[in-house]
Amino acid sequence: MNFPSKLIEQAVNAFEKLPGIGKKTALRLVLHLLKQDVTAVEQFGDAIVRMRKEIKFCKDCHNIADHDLCGICENPKRNRSLLCVVENIRDVIAIESTNQYNGLYHVLGGVISPMEGIGPEELTIASLTERCGKGEVKEVIMALNPTIEGDTTIFYLSKKLQSLPVKITSIARGISFGGELEYVDDVTLARSIATRLPYESYLVKGDG
Repeated sequence: MNFPSKLIEQAVNAFEKLPGIGKKTALRLVLHLLKQDVTAVEQFGDAIVRMRKEIKFCKDCHNIADHDLCGICENPKRNRSLLCVVENIRDVIAIESTNQYNGLYHVLGGVISPMEGIGPEELTIASLTERCGKGEVKEVIMALNPTIEGDTTIFYLSKKLQSLPVKITSIARGISFGGELEYVDDVTLARSIATRLPYESYLVKGDG
């Protein structure tokens, strides 16, 4: 694709680096910005730069935050005895969208995947066991994607937490194996959390 301006080409190349954005879509976005008022484009750019520079990660759950604690961990109305373990921040957003869960979260930052060189030490497992050992958490809900890596991670976590005074449950398998939580509709996801099973039952069903 030939561009009449190097500046346009550089902007298109920048947009094209975003996931799901091809060259044609990138060009359409750039031309849209070109039609906007300079002030509006500056505000758009400033918002992106400020987000990247100033965003923090919650010191308790590792969710994105504007301060040391995220809005969920700061909320006194949340049920602090419930802790939902998820793979990433997108999963937090997906579950929050159901408006059916009122506990806290713990974002692992990934799942155990030897093929990709991701071991337990790359995840936030140490802080999870620390949180569960303080006595406030009574139930840990494993809400990881139903994949081989997700199941491996759940098995590893259950072994790490088995000596602690917490009940371990897993979301019900209303979500097809290999699926991702962020793409599941709100009703199915809410039902999967509401009908969660003790981890031992989950293992039996999986073996069957």
